[in-house]
Amino acid sequence: MFFTLSKVFGFFAVPSNAIGALFGLAVIFFLLHRRRAAKWCSSVAIAALLIIGYSPLATIGLLTLTERFPPWRDNGAPPDGIIVLGGAIDSEASVARGDIEMDSSAERIFAMLDLARRYPAARIVFSGGSGNLIMNSVSEAPIAGRLLHEFGIEPSRITLEPGSRTTDENASFTRALVAPKPGERWLLVTSAFHMPRSVAVFRAAGFDVEPYPVDYRTRGWRDAALPFDLLSGGLARADVVAHEWTGLIVYWLSGKSRELFPAPRPID
Repeated sequence: MFFTLSKVFGFFAVPSNAIGALFGLAVIFFLLHRRRAAKWCSSVAIAALLIIGYSPLATIGLLTLTERFPPWRDNGAPPDGIIVLGGAIDSEASVARGDIEMDSSAERIFAMLDLARRYPAARIVFSGGSGNLIMNSVSEAPIAGRLLHEFGIEPSRITLEPGSRTTDENASFTRALVAPKPGERWLLVTSAFHMPRSVAVFRAAGFDVEPYPVDYRTRGWRDAALPFDLLSGGLARADVVAHEWTGLIVYWLSGKSRELFPAPRPID
């Protein structure tokens, strides 16, 4: 039930769909000869489209997420395991074309392969099922496993978790699967904007991980004042930001995380 409700609510929580809904309401009101309501809906939709699409608001929102956790630093103690969250592989296109097709978060896969090479004794865990509500999509995990095999990673090092549909399930399913021992070091690889929500649910699941953020999408706070040159660019970024902040709030309110906006652990 939570998965279904989260997908339905999340659909309307992102700016592009909310703006589209306003335009749809404007058309309905116009057909019902309620011109004033139609004018109000269309005016709000147009203003939101222009402000969100061209202003740096979406970038500022993204930076609050991506800069929350600093880049991981190697202190000389190799990690025992590396967890990579799904969301980087287009599983449907991969199956249809018989190849491995990435999406906009492909940096997660690049980091996985790089870390597997740098730390040859570490276990590699890929957690990713299908988050599609309507279609029975192909799980990402088997495709990631195939990629790891093609790059020569020993099968004994690879653990695949193909059932998770949400970030909360990523955390709970992975913890049950790998059963981390006290004192072990586990890296968590995901997009920087997704890291706060991911850390929140992993901590709530009792799995203490070290954030390894990738896929930043900006140069840092110096981009905070830059407007977008394409309406679609600002709108797409705003959708990502709204999705993550909605997820943080909903997970916190539903008890799936104990922190609304988790912060880095103090360094010993």
